[in-house]
Amino acid sequence: MAWQSIPVPRLEGVSQEQFVQHLYPQRKPLVLEGIDLGACTSKWTVDYLSQVGGRKEVKIHVAAVAQMDFISKNFVYRTLPFDKLVQRAAEEKHEEFFISEDEKYYLRSLGEDPRKDVADIRKQFPLLEGDIKFPKFFKEEQFFSSVFRISSPGLQLWTHYDVMDNFLIQVTGKKRVVLFSPRDAQYLYLSGTKSEVLDIDDPDLTKYPLFSKARRYECSLKAGDVLFIPALWFHNVISEEFGVGVNIFWKHLPSECYDKTDTYGNKDPTAASRAAQILDRALKTLAELPEEYRDFYARRMVLHIQDKAYSRNFE
Repeated sequence: MAWQSIPVPRLEGVSQEQFVQHLYPQRKPLVLEGIDLGACTSKWTVDYLSQVGGRKEVKIHVAAVAQMDFISKNFVYRTLPFDKLVQRAAEEKHEEFFISEDEKYYLRSLGEDPRKDVADIRKQFPLLEGDIKFPKFFKEEQFFSSVFRISSPGLQLWTHYDVMDNFLIQVTGKKRVVLFSPRDAQYLYLSGTKSEVLDIDDPDLTKYPLFSKARRYECSLKAGDVLFIPALWFHNVISEEFGVGVNIFWKHLPSECYDKTDTYGNKDPTAASRAAQILDRALKTLAELPEEYRDFYARRMVLHIQDKAYSRNFE
């Protein structure tokens, strides 16, 4: 089935002032071209990364299929020296493998102690720091993490949202990114922060009939492109080639709004988590009523939430 997509706008030569004052407040995805990212887009070849990254052990996802599913966990975690990971991820077929000769690899870099430390490429891979320049489009105190990502060709990551703003820097290779607005969350069949719909290009509409109502935004990223993904926007990423990317996450809200124990940056703001807990208690209370009454008062609650909490400032 052919899906109509809304192209994500592309702008070249955007200044910090233009981004902060005019583009950022719109809270919509945007591809930035011509940003000075340093030498990484030309230097980070397979050979260079293997040499400079060295034999540092990294924890990776290994999957026998291209579409990775974080809900059913159709992958395994394994550990490889960084140079071996880079070499294997660049291959279509492997002489050495964990599951199968055409298995896919995915690195999402972690802090030194993932329970306490956030990912920061400048700390975990200090020899690469001088090669990359982060876009200075947010205040230094807003910075949360910089995540190094390496993907095998063809790998597709599940649709999910993040709770912080994000620059996806495509350093090498090509990616296709499909995004969905937070306002279309009700069509995405969510399990936590993730969508159950794995195949977004050919979804099972018998199982997921509402998915066809979700507005689809799409862009292709080449080396040197920077995709701005606002917090809460759902995104699905397909690596069309072996590629290296770096995500820069920063805090859109004041620091006290976020869970202080969250080193991955994927826990909902504390107020949202408290509200969800309150709702769970309310639903348990409703369960004390017979079905007819439970249905009636649940619908009244939904209407009340729509009236009091839904914004009228978004399309």
